[in-house]
Amino acid sequence: MPKPQGFHYVTHTGGTVHITHHNRPATTLHGPRAAQFLAEVESSPDPQLVMARWTGNYKHGNERTARNHPRNRL
Repeated sequence: MPKPQGFHYVTHTGGTVHITHHNRPATTLHGPRAAQFLAEVESSPDPQLVMARWTGNYKHGNERTARNHPRNRL
């Protein structure tokens, strides 16, 4: 599985966190969810993976199965 890349986050006053992916808005977190995200991303060895997981932009494990399904074959 390739490592996620291109994620960035910016914290704003009031506890809001904006996460972008390749300079496009991916998600906005407020309140306790933003605090939980910040705690997790700061303690993680791979913050890119944390941001990918929080935005939902990561592989789910079924891509190979879906690719091999008869309706998806060319």
